[in-house]
Amino acid sequence: DPIRFISNHSTGTFGYKIAEEAKRRGERVTLVSGPTPLVPPKGVKFIRTESALDMRRAVAKEFPSSDCVIMAAAVSDWRVDAVAKRKMKKRSAVKFLKLAENPDILGWLGRRKRGKILVGFSLETEDLEKNAAKKLKNKNLDIIVANLFKPGSPVFGDKKTDALVIDSYADMVEARIL
Repeated sequence: DPIRFISNHSTGTFGYKIAEEAKRRGERVTLVSGPTPLVPPKGVKFIRTESALDMRRAVAKEFPSSDCVIMAAAVSDWRVDAVAKRKMKKRSAVKFLKLAENPDILGWLGRRKRGKILVGFSLETEDLEKNAAKKLKNKNLDIIVANLFKPGSPVFGDKKTDALVIDSYADMVEARIL
């Protein structure tokens, strides 16, 4: 309904920090962001989106003029198929939601990258190295940054997190990301 939505625990902090650092290093930066209360870094082109479909449109528009795309956004794989126009009250609420698959923005970029550098992120609950390497290959990425989710682990927000970084040559580095 127009009041409730399906989301995840992602804060957007990591993407904003990447944009800030790229700008500090003198790069021309476009930050495409989902809903978050974070303030965009000064001097970056900022595009706010509300949904995965909005983000896909914005990324598609900006992609041709980009040399490198770092997709740190935790875009949901699913969305509600039809949004009710009014708040669904408990008594009249549907007990099941029909879901539609969101576009795979990273996969779409990988099929069109033509020499651009493409970096993806992966949060896994098991088989971190295997699943990250598979995503790196299937989405035609140059680099993937992968985290293993454990209940209570600091993978969202302002905390340090451990990550596995794999490049397209299958070189792996374990890193502590601030």
